Amino acid sequence: MPKNIFTPDRSLPLNRTHKIAIAGVGALGAAAVAFTAVPASGQTTTTSEAAPTAKVAYSTQQIQDVQAGVTGQLASASQKVAAIEAKQEAAAKKETAAKKAAAKKAAAKREAKQSTSRSAARTEVKKSYPNNLDGWIREARAIMKKHGIPGSYEGIHRNIMRESSGNPMAINDWDINAINGIPSKGLLQVIPPTFEAYHVAGTSKNIYDPVANIVAACNYAADKYGTMDNVDSAY
Repeated sequence: MPKNIFTPDRSLPLNRTHKIAIAGVGALGAAAVAFTAVPASGQTTTTSEAAPTAKVAYSTQQIQDVQAGVTGQLASASQKVAAIEAKQEAAAKKETAAKKAAAKKAAAKREAKQSTSRSAARTEVKKSYPNNLDGWIREARAIMKKHGIPGSYEGIHRNIMRESSGNPMAINDWDINAINGIPSKGLLQVIPPTFEAYHVAGTSKNIYDPVANIVAACNYAADKYGTMDNVDSAY
């Protein structure tokens, strides 16, 4: 009897070839088990019944994307409209502010001009003239100029010297007017009814006031003769 070449309780190490062989045997065994599970007829059964129709699933993602895109466009358009309206409102406010500023400036300019005029008027009123014949004539002519009453300095002075010799308190008590009870009075010898009829507002109501007397007499002469310059005798 041959001797056992393997010693008890001793195993040889498995190399790579042995491992592959063992794996192959395992695979064949698994295949055999699977084959035995097939029915004995060894045939597969087919059926004429149609496979159930698969339901088509419609995704709403694209619709949502379209809606989101439209919504975004509308929002963008609304923002643009709002921006345009805001710009127009800002422009309108700016224009309104400019108009208010212009109106305020114009009002200030008018006020300054009126203030200047008032100041000039006050200055003119306060302007003093000497209390003599020269001053009376010059002051009277300034008033006459405002009222459009003609009369030169020379024409007024000439008639005063003939009528009263420059005496503002002069009175004629011998001519026809005196006989009729309305004597001529003042620098230019004006009777009371004439003085009252041709009195110029702003001057004294006193017929002996030199300036008021000159202005009223020149107003009368302008009406009857065109100007005091045309008077060379009793008038």
